[in-house]
Amino acid sequence: MRFDGFDWDAGNRDKCAKHGVSVGEIEAMFMGSPMIEPDPAHSAREVRIRAIGRVGLRRIFLVFTFSDDGGARLIRPISARYMHRKEVAFYEKSHP
Repeated sequence: MRFDGFDWDAGNRDKCAKHGVSVGEIEAMFMGSPMIEPDPAHSAREVRIRAIGRVGLRRIFLVFTFSDDGGARLIRPISARYMHRKEVAFYEKSHP
């Protein structure tokens, strides 16, 4: 997946932090190989994408969209949280 950076503002930064997930953790997740899939149920106004990945020992669930800034393709996080036990089990099984 090609992207040029991240699109952060107070709104999405605060929403992710509300669940304890930092900007650094979200950005680091994309340094690895997160599992990416469409989120059609929540894509009425914009295309939303789900990502699950690992940062150290923590697993993160992220919903994001892409934004364009002068031709740069940016990941715009919408919401992030640490994964639930069942999600971790699924992730570990399918993404060792």
